[in-house]
Amino acid sequence: MKLGRVDLPLPDVPRLGVAAFRNRIVFHLVFIALALATLALAVALLNEERQRNAQRYEQTFAKSLAEIVAQLRHPSGQLALMNPEPAQVDAGWVAPLVLPFGAIDFDDATKAQRAVEMAGCALQYPGGASLCTAVGSNAYAGAFVYLVASLDALPLVSRERGARDLSDVHRVHIRLRSGGSERQWLAPVEMADGQRGQLPGFVVPAPDDAALLPAQARPQRDFRGWVWREGPCLTTAEPCARRTIVSIRLPVEAFREALFRPGGPQWPPADLARTGLRLALLGPGGSVLFDSAAPDAQPALSLARLTGALSPGETLKITRGANVVALLQGAEETGAPPSPWLTTLIQHLPAPAAPRTLTAHDAVTTPRGRFDITLSGDLQGLDRALSASAARMAWPVGAMLAAIGLAWLIIEMGLIRRVAVLTRRAAALSHQLQAPERFELGTLDVADLRGRDELGILAGTLGELLQHARDSLRREQLRAEREHDQWHAVGHEIMSPLQSLMLLHAGDDDPSRRYVQRMQQAVKVLYGQASPSEALAAATLAVGRMDLDAFLRGVAENAAYAGVDAVAYAPAGEPVWVQADEYPLEDAITHVLANAARHRVPGTPITLALRVEGESATVDIHNQGPPIAEALLGRVFDYGVSDAEPEDGARRGQGLFVAKTYLAKMGGSIAAHNVPDGVVFEIGLRRA
Repeated sequence: MKLGRVDLPLPDVPRLGVAAFRNRIVFHLVFIALALATLALAVALLNEERQRNAQRYEQTFAKSLAEIVAQLRHPSGQLALMNPEPAQVDAGWVAPLVLPFGAIDFDDATKAQRAVEMAGCALQYPGGASLCTAVGSNAYAGAFVYLVASLDALPLVSRERGARDLSDVHRVHIRLRSGGSERQWLAPVEMADGQRGQLPGFVVPAPDDAALLPAQARPQRDFRGWVWREGPCLTTAEPCARRTIVSIRLPVEAFREALFRPGGPQWPPADLARTGLRLALLGPGGSVLFDSAAPDAQPALSLARLTGALSPGETLKITRGANVVALLQGAEETGAPPSPWLTTLIQHLPAPAAPRTLTAHDAVTTPRGRFDITLSGDLQGLDRALSASAARMAWPVGAMLAAIGLAWLIIEMGLIRRVAVLTRRAAALSHQLQAPERFELGTLDVADLRGRDELGILAGTLGELLQHARDSLRREQLRAEREHDQWHAVGHEIMSPLQSLMLLHAGDDDPSRRYVQRMQQAVKVLYGQASPSEALAAATLAVGRMDLDAFLRGVAENAAYAGVDAVAYAPAGEPVWVQADEYPLEDAITHVLANAARHRVPGTPITLALRVEGESATVDIHNQGPPIAEALLGRVFDYGVSDAEPEDGARRGQGLFVAKTYLAKMGGSIAAHNVPDGVVFEIGLRRA
């Protein structure tokens, strides 16, 4: 077969098994496992944090209610319970609160201050001033409004008894708005000494000059007021400013009428939340030392302020009998809003084992009756709070997953993908080299895989090795072409003298004619093909029916002409018909005889024996001599295998290969085995 230049593209890569992708599968599984482990760790920590939050919440839930109830049982808390409704007065007006005790001891500064501080009823003004406006919880203590104010002031200018003009003295101006009507009082300061004084209350018409008393005005009998200056000096300058306390008991006729209505006293009055008061402490010349209508006053404790003590998801319900006094909800987290998908994930976690809803009950008793307190907690609030905090932790987890993905991408694109490309191309090249019908060495293009890293060096080395192999193959092709042409030339030169010999030995009875014909046939076979082995493999034989016994007699008689003497054969006495081609069979036996003659003991004969067994006939060729080495016994019929060096340029290891090839084409067989005195070759043929 003529070999030309090979420069073919690689065919499609064959389908590779799972084992070829094992490392890639493991690589991807490792990265998937790493990402899943990161997510599993985050979910496990989230589940553990949720479990701890639920346990802490369950442990502190009852304590939270106890703290709230403790606040409500304090007088300030009772004040908030007894005044749940917001004031319904205009801005700048103060609505009285119902005190958690019967009355304020307004005649004693210390007791009045203590009562205000315990009840927490005071409005706190910028600058440190305060004002408590309240009514007692006991209806029979009288229909009075108590006003207790505290402020820092310089020495007060006192009124002379009987004076009507109050413009040059300190005075208290009180306005009361109730039931659509309004009343006013002026209470000038009458100091008994520098530390204590009275506040007689005069009813003045409204509207009127707040600095002039009516003629023949007399103080209201039930109006009581006191002023105290106490404590150290608040400044180093003179005159000295001190803490000043004003305590007033103000009678309200509308409240008094509510005590004596048919059906029993109604207390507190129904319109208490719509009753407004305004108190101002005026100085000489109309200066204002204190005004209850001043802005930015901080109100007293209310139930709404309890919302700050509630956690997200908690509900505080306060009832009095069948009436709901207040329903408060815990404020949601003011930080980042919870993530919906995180909240859903948290709610599907197995933890916690605690109940989803917790409830606790307690009661607070006040002068106005019993108040039932119910605190309800829902773990969904904890889930939302945990979701908001977990959303901040999602960034580190996302960064870890991004780092894993980036590492996978770098390794996949920078290494694994290039390895896969190189693997596919190498597999396609290997598949091409293993094709039985042809031998073609394609091109392994690694230009896109070259680089300075390990894989680039490996790809470049493989490309260079393949290029060297292609160059070697090209040189071998050129050598084979020259050898092919040389064989043809040799065959042509040999055929010409053989044709002349055929003319010289034209007679059919000439023994030499037979050998000349065999030589012509051998030349046609051996020198008409590319190489001896290929020629023998491609040769076509004319297998027919022949008498093996007669054939062997002729071989023994004519062996001397082939250079093998002392060949003995014992005839079978009757024809033995087999399937064979006469000339190739004679070549095969002659090659075996030549091999036996080369290894026999000098002077000993070579014997031929014919055995018939069933459907086969066997020729035993025996020579006396050294045995065949065990290492060569199974390979002695291979092309080029021989235990002897070439002599005079003659090739060794070709004769037995020719014999095996011819016999195989005739359906026969040949084998060799050692015997005690030499070697026996067995040639088997099928009987015809």
